[in-house]
Amino acid sequence: MLKAVLFDMDGVIVDTEPLHHKAYFKMFETIGIDVSEELYQTCTGQSTINVCKKLKAHFNLTQTAEELKDIKQSNFKDIFKNDKDLQLIDGVYELIEDYHKNGLTLILASSASHNTINNVFTRFNLDQFFKAKISGADFENSKPHPAIFNKAAELANEPKENCIVIEDSTNGIEAARAAGIYCVGFKSPHSKNQDYTKADKIITSFKEISFAKLNEELIAI
Repeated sequence: MLKAVLFDMDGVIVDTEPLHHKAYFKMFETIGIDVSEELYQTCTGQSTINVCKKLKAHFNLTQTAEELKDIKQSNFKDIFKNDKDLQLIDGVYELIEDYHKNGLTLILASSASHNTINNVFTRFNLDQFFKAKISGADFENSKPHPAIFNKAAELANEPKENCIVIEDSTNGIEAARAAGIYCVGFKSPHSKNQDYTKADKIITSFKEISFAKLNEELIAI
């Protein structure tokens, strides 16, 4: 029985990926490295510090991962503050309201930093719906490691068979699978070159997973 929903944020609740892209590539330019789009896309769904550790090792950089993270996050803060067009993903607010109204426990499990999560939740008044918010910055291992979803299920105080994850990235889907939690893969138009084949269900619209539809489908499994 469906009791809790564990949400990713970037690409699921809000499309901050273009902002992260700008912030990262501005950082790459600052430190003088040439990062291909292909390499960048392999980092989707991972925390900033772990992306920076990966880049430091890949390019043998003299800067520490913390220094790289600080540059990127400073860039992102400036871009976020000045981007007036940032909006929620179509249909997600209605979905969150629907789940909350039907008594589901909602947990955010995002690789984004605490600051980014709080800025998004304040901007769009989402705290009223969620029991807890978890940042990937609090874990040593990023998605596809299952740690963040294991913690999210624990905070929901529900067995994993009563939880689902909504994700849009390869790393996030693999993390949900590794945690043993049913995963809905949201094939967002904003998420490029991601592998959804390991998701239990693939959607292109949140209307496909309204409470009534999803609960009926899960009961039938």
